[in-house]
Order: sequence, then structure tokens, then C-alpha cells
Amino acid sequence: MVTKKNKGGRPKIEIDWMQFNKLCILQCTLSEIAAWFNCSEDTIENKVKQEHKVGFSDYYRAKKGIGKIALRRKLDHMADKNPAVAIFLAKNHLGMSDRQDIEITTREVTAMSDKELEALVGR
Repeated sequence: MVTKKNKGGRPKIEIDWMQFNKLCILQCTLSEIAAWFNCSEDTIENKVKQEHKVGFSDYYRAKKGIGKIALRRKLDHMADKNPAVAIFLAKNHLGMSDRQDIEITTREVTAMSDKELEALVGR
């Protein structure tokens, strides 16, 4: 049996890329992902670059997009049964609003005659 001599330093961090992808899809932050794997943020960034040949932010953005799609799908299914969710989607995705913009103009009331004031009030 051959034993390897310890070269010193910290043992190499192994990344479970399936787990890593799931954390990105859930839109966990870089610091949360690093905490999950018990390593530094720099280590995560370096591992992504080594394994996938792109920077963390580019890799993360792609996986995060998958999470957004899943979230939209869930919201869409919820909208069938929950009117509040349907209203939320209409406001956010279709630009709809339940607010009415009312424009109020003011006139100098003291300069009006009694007849003008009565007409304004609707008597």
C-alpha cells in the first residue's frame, strides 16, 4: 500500500454540480452557495471557471433563468384558482392597473360670480 504524503494546506473542495445547479435555480446568492459547500466565494468562482470555462455570473445567470421560468409556470397554474394571483400577473406582465388617474384643476373661486359657483356645484 502506497500512502500519499500530505503536501499541507486545505483539502480540495469537491462540488456536486447537480446540487450547485439547483442552488442557482433557486436563486441563492454566491455567499449562500459558498456557505452550502463550506468554502469561500473565491473558491466557488474558481471552480466554476475551471469546470465550465465561464465566469460565475454568466453561469449563474443562465441557471437563474431556469428558476424564473419555473416560478412563472407555478404562478400561471395558481392564477387558474386564485384571482389575486391572476390580478398580480395582469398588473405586472400586461401593464394593467386598478388605479384611476384623476386630474383635478383648480380655479380661483374668489373671482367667480355666484351664478358661476352654482353652476360649478350643480345646483
